[in-house]
Amino acid sequence: MYSLDAAFSALADPTRRSILARLAKGEATVNELAEPFEMSNPQSPAPEVLEDAGLIVRRVEGTKRPRRLAKSGY
Repeated sequence: MYSLDAAFSALADPTRRSILARLAKGEATVNELAEPFEMSNPQSPAPEVLEDAGLIVRRVEGTKRPRRLAKSGY
């Protein structure tokens, strides 16, 4: 089971909340998630923080790694 502290910490950042809002509409790759933000590096740690908190999951599709919202474990 994931920590509520990790979930609240992940949700404290507005960029990560925006990523969750985008994923509520469907799966997306990291590059697709980075499009609305001015990020010099689209491999931002934001998705990993959300994954570590158990809020999103990643699957492998060839060379792509789309993310989606996780089913709630809380």
